[in-house]
This record gives sequence, structure tokens and C-alpha cells, in this order.
Amino acid sequence: MQTEHTVLLVTLDPSVRAAVSAALGADPDYRLIVLDSPKGAAQRLNEVQAHLIVCDADLIQDSADNVLIDARISHPHVGRILVGAPGDADRCADLARRAAVYLYTLKPVQQDLIRLVAKRALELSELSRRHRVLSRELKISMDDDIFSEANEFSVKGGWSQFEKLVYVSAKMADLSVEAKQAAGTELPVLIQGETGTGKELLARAIHYNSNRMNSPMHVQNCGGVSDETLHSELFGHVRGAFTGAIADRLGLFRAADGGTVFLDEISEISPSFQVSLLRFLQEGEVKPLGSDVLQHADVRIIAASNRPLRELVEKGAFRRDLYYRLKGFELHIPALRDRPEDIPALTQFFIEKYAGVVGRRVVGITQDALAKLEAYDYPGNVRELETEIRRMVAIAEQGGYIAARHLSSVFAHVRARSDDAIELPADCGNLKEMVEALEKRVVSSSLQRNHWNQSRAAEELGLSRVGLANKIKRYGLQDA
Repeated sequence: MQTEHTVLLVTLDPSVRAAVSAALGADPDYRLIVLDSPKGAAQRLNEVQAHLIVCDADLIQDSADNVLIDARISHPHVGRILVGAPGDADRCADLARRAAVYLYTLKPVQQDLIRLVAKRALELSELSRRHRVLSRELKISMDDDIFSEANEFSVKGGWSQFEKLVYVSAKMADLSVEAKQAAGTELPVLIQGETGTGKELLARAIHYNSNRMNSPMHVQNCGGVSDETLHSELFGHVRGAFTGAIADRLGLFRAADGGTVFLDEISEISPSFQVSLLRFLQEGEVKPLGSDVLQHADVRIIAASNRPLRELVEKGAFRRDLYYRLKGFELHIPALRDRPEDIPALTQFFIEKYAGVVGRRVVGITQDALAKLEAYDYPGNVRELETEIRRMVAIAEQGGYIAARHLSSVFAHVRARSDDAIELPADCGNLKEMVEALEKRVVSSSLQRNHWNQSRAAEELGLSRVGLANKIKRYGLQDA
């Protein structure tokens, strides 16, 4: 990662070049780029991530139109310093005022002075940047029309996506890798996770990344459906098979021939229907209700359950052989409360999504509102968060921010979590076990914060590299 500050020095004066090079060129905190014209500096501003311009006044021809004035508008985060000749002080003062430079200094340039001034100019630029960010976040800009030039609302998030699944967490990244592997096979897939975690979204992502993507995908919720109705929906029926069967029905298995059928709430099917589904998985046989004719369908089954099937198998409530047939790949979607780092990305994604749907320009979300969203446990998981964001977008002011006052009443008593707070589970055990649990979390937190750079983490924790390595091994920590 680049940590140095890039300085553009614009001069033809050898003494200025020598002084600035001596002051900054050998300093590892700076990258010095020397240019001989304002035109070259303007071009380089668009090519590199510059932080500071040191410009010789001798190269500025027009006091009202020059690289420093242009940079003030096009690159406000870039600090500006002007260097002039001793006999040109009045003109330098005028140029400095027009371009709002941090400081102007007269030749000969002193190394210590330029080093100090460069540091202070960069500090001021960073403070100005933070002020602009805070002004946007808190909506305290003096110019109420600051966002009026934006014709369309856009919140850019640094998230990853697997089709419609949005995430930043390592847990979801690992899940997406597994799902992509599953998509490349013809094996059945069993997706498990709490209600609202996105099981159907994952199923669709698997289908649309498989060789069956150009064939249909049909969805059937198995919860609260009678055997007869479920059999009719999946296997089809012939006319007169039961009361109300006034015409033949193809059934989803045959309708999805060559494609995918997603069976949600698979844990709710009866023992008798489990037998029918097992036979279909084994032989691909379809026998419509009221018919003696066996037909075949080439269908990939993706099943989902919000109840752990393994536990149901152990209790005898679900057939073991069907469970093993369904779990060619077994994927577990973690609850949203177990991956809180995904909440800001999901929030931004849903704001963008629903602002477009209702035609509203929403600038973003305030930090206090986001902090409350991050602190909530979400029994309804991502679906609950999405519903909340959709409601807030609908009631937020046009061109304004989503604020804490827009949150529904369920968030009224939610307290934002402290970044430094580390909560211990209630069942930690004795004092020794509690201390070890706390140490594990502190070490893990430091490693994640430093992106698993063990040297930085060890320094932060006051440990040697060997000591940190021993703790990583002891607690079985792994880089996600």
C-alpha cells in the first residue's frame, strides 16, 4: 500500500529544484515529481494521486487562469504552495490570494522551511477533507444545493456481489466461493439458514452460474402445503384426479426439464412425500396424480431449510437417506447478526435500490442512524433490514439524509455498539476460560484490523512475532 505523499514541483529554477529535492526527495514519506511547466502539472494531476503542488511563480503567466486556480476547483484535496522571486512579492501575494494557496515563500528556498510548510499544508488539506466529509454526513454544508448537480442518486459501496447477494464479510465471501463450486456441478444443493438470510437469492445465483442457466428455474414453497397439493404442483396431475382438477397439469418437475427446481422449507414435507421426492432424486421419475404413466425429467434440485435438517434426522423427523441425497453440497448462510460488517454495505445497496424505485434522491445515511442499524440483532435477518431501509427511503426528505429519526420504533431503545467493546458470552465458564476467551477475541480483532499483517498486529498488541504466532496456533485463528 502506498503511504507516501506525492508532491508535484513545478519549476525551471535549478536552485528551487535542489532545495525542494534536498528537503523532500530523500524523505520516505514523500514522492517528489519534478515538472517544468504548469501544463505538465495539470496533466499529471489527472494521472497520479497528488497531495501537494509547489509551483514557481515565474512559470505562471495569467494571474486569473493558471494551474493553481484550476487545481483549487478540480482537485480541492491537493495542497498548494507558491514560490516567488524577492522582487515579485506583490504579484506573489496576489497569486496566493486568488488561488487560496496555503502559503507563499520567496527565494532562496530554505530546506527546513519547505519541509515544515509542506507538512503543515498536507495537514491542512487532510483537515479540509475531513471537514467536507463531515459536512456531507451531518448535512451542515452552508450550500443547501451542494448536491443539485447530481442528476441521479448514487451511493457507491465497496461491497462484493454474487448475483444479488451483497456482502463484505469473509463468511459470505467463503460461502460464495463454495456456491460457485456447487454451481459448476450437477449435484443437488442444500441451503440452510435462518428466515430472511437470502436462501432463494443464493439458489438463483447457483442456477444462473450453472450450465442450466438458459433453462427455467421454478420455485416451490413446501411449508403449509398438503401432500396432494404439493404432489400436484411438483409432479402434475391429470384431469379428474381430484375434485377441482378440471384440466391436466404439467407440474414443476417436467416444466423445469433441463433446469432447476428450488424447494423452500423442505423440512416441512411429510414422511410420505419424502418417499416420493427420494424416488425422484434417485430415478428422475415423474408420476402425475391420477396417472399410471411414468415420465422422466432432468431437473437439478436445490432445497432450503430454516431448520437444521441434521437435527431433524437425528430425531427421526426427516429421512436420513433423503437428507444425504439432498446434500450433494451443503451450504450454510450465516445470520446477519453474525456478520455485522455486512450491514453498512447492505444498507447502502438498499438505499440505492429503493431510491431508484421511488424516484427519490437520498444523499446517504447519517452515522448515528447507521450505528443503530449495526447494533440491532435482526431476527428477520437481511429481509428485515431491507424492509426497514425501504420504509426509511420512502419517508426521507428529498435530497436529504436518512437519519435516526427515520428509524422505526423497534430501534428506539437500540444502543450503538462501541468499537472497543468486546462482549463475552454468558457461558464462558470460570475466570481462566473467560480470560482466554477475551484474549482470543482481542488477538483476532487486532489481526483483522491489520488485515492479518502479523508484524503490525504484534506491535499493536505488544507481542513478539513468535508470541503472536503461538497465540494464533493456540486459539486456532485463521485468516479469512
